[in-house]
Amino acid sequence: MADEELHENDSKDQKDWQAETAATATDAKDDAKGTDAEDVAADDATDDATEETSEDYGVDMDQVEAVLNATADKKSMSPQMRRMMARQEENTKRVEETIKGTKSNPRWFVPLFCALMIIGLVWVVCYYLTGNYPIPGIDAWNLLIGFVIILIGFLMTMWWR
Repeated sequence: MADEELHENDSKDQKDWQAETAATATDAKDDAKGTDAEDVAADDATDDATEETSEDYGVDMDQVEAVLNATADKKSMSPQMRRMMARQEENTKRVEETIKGTKSNPRWFVPLFCALMIIGLVWVVCYYLTGNYPIPGIDAWNLLIGFVIILIGFLMTMWWR
């Protein structure tokens, strides 16, 4: 939904509220005190510092962090910042719901299937080395028993979450 909203708006249609507000504030400040060479140089230095910190995005990164952490004052935010904050809240809710919906296995599940695979392997190796044990007298059926134990362990891995 957020992607659809994002793609519906062209960059030409969007208005840069922060730049407009900053320009209005600068004009008001210049009108109030008059402009001279020192004031223009100070304003240029401030603008350059602001541009360096915002990385040419037009938004102060402190404001973005405040929005993402949901600590910003909603009354002083631009419409874009409010939309960004709403999207962040929506994404947070979606992630929390997904985490709550996941099921997990009991704590004994993984050790059990690992143990079954190891026991089956030891069973088969024991039969190959002795030729008669672990159960004497059933001969090659020991191989089948070992492989069935291994197979049960592998089948349990399919239900592992």
